[in-house]
Amino acid sequence: MPRFTPRMVLFDLDGTLVDSVPDLLVSVNAMQRELGNPERAEEDVRNWVGNGVERLVERALTNDLDGTPDSAELDEALPVFKRHYAENNGQHSQVFDGVVQGLEFVKSLGLPMGCVTNKAEAFTLPLLEQTGLRDHFEVVISGDTLPLKKPDPAPLIYSAGWFHVHPSEALMIGDSISDVKAARAAGFSIVCMSYGYNHGKDIRDFDPDAVIDSMTELSGLIGR
Repeated sequence: MPRFTPRMVLFDLDGTLVDSVPDLLVSVNAMQRELGNPERAEEDVRNWVGNGVERLVERALTNDLDGTPDSAELDEALPVFKRHYAENNGQHSQVFDGVVQGLEFVKSLGLPMGCVTNKAEAFTLPLLEQTGLRDHFEVVISGDTLPLKKPDPAPLIYSAGWFHVHPSEALMIGDSISDVKAARAAGFSIVCMSYGYNHGKDIRDFDPDAVIDSMTELSGLIGR
């Protein structure tokens, strides 16, 4: 297992820090019922998350990971989903085991931490507050903070600049191919969680620098 000595650490949110699928499942099925559509299974929703709300709604409407609904159907469904998600966001989500210990370990090293997610700010900040994680992060970059989001490297590069750290001295903790692509393009090191949301694929197949099962393992990976 490699050893990292970063000057800053960024964390993804959904699938890395928090299992938010329960909130998303409730909201997807509330949307589907309101629109007169069939409900979707948790296993499917778990495979669909990770690329933002609009892509999740497209997949839910078509029941297909690669699906693209009619634009009028999407225009009708998206505000319905957002309304239900605003009501349910943080109500059913759970912080993954080991996350708090991992964050506290990184903090004990004196390393600045940020959260970089593709979730819109209107949903990101309430979820971080509801789960008690907000105060761990000096900066939060949401999916609509910048014109581009992961897998584009822009949010990571922006965060490195915010902390005045060169990307080569920065570490990203994520769970998906989008995190790996963004980190590689930005020049970050990348550690992925084995349990996250990656459309049913093993994150090891995408060659992050390390894969761990719990953030308690960060104590063996990160030093000064």
